[in-house]
Amino acid sequence: MQFSQLPLPEFFQRYYAKFPTLTPVQEKAVQAGLLNNTSLLVCAPTASGKTLIATMGIAQQLQQGHKTIYLVPLKALANEKFKEFQQLLAETPYKAVISTGEMDSESNYLAKYNLLILTTEKLDSLLRHRVAWLEQVKLVVIDEIHLLNDASRGPTLEIILTLLKSLIKPQLIGLSATIGNPQELAQWLGAELVQDSWRPVELKQGIRVGEETKFY
Repeated sequence: MQFSQLPLPEFFQRYYAKFPTLTPVQEKAVQAGLLNNTSLLVCAPTASGKTLIATMGIAQQLQQGHKTIYLVPLKALANEKFKEFQQLLAETPYKAVISTGEMDSESNYLAKYNLLILTTEKLDSLLRHRVAWLEQVKLVVIDEIHLLNDASRGPTLEIILTLLKSLIKPQLIGLSATIGNPQELAQWLGAELVQDSWRPVELKQGIRVGEETKFY
């Protein structure tokens, strides 16, 4: 399947012209309803194209005039994603913003942005302040969603997802390379499970002794 076959914005098509063909997991995501506002839990190896699945969903929602949130667990990852999306949206009317601080603040300035890259703690603060513009958010991407099992970050993320599902009911896209119980998590999210084992570079295991490596 080619990106050109999909109803995605021109700015997306232009930016990703060098990658015209969808990877297996991307094609599965489209077939599962990615562009029809269906919530997805995407489980696939690193570098298999999971972030681009989220980007397709974001681009479509922006084109329809909606706000989107890209949720990350760490500030370093937030900075990385902000730079990526700034480049994607550089020649568009859409604006991206990163917010990882001011935990006890309504951060009213965020209302004027279309794509918000937030840490889990920041979104938790915004939900607790019941900021009015959150009702305009139609898509929330949860990167590293397997951290629901993390003893320190998991409880906050679980509360956030519970509040999102009850308050604004957005499309949810969870991304992870490692989930032990994907079927159960997908059911809890109310999402379609998208799984694939394809990776761009074959993964081999072996033992190296001296100058010799034996693969198995």
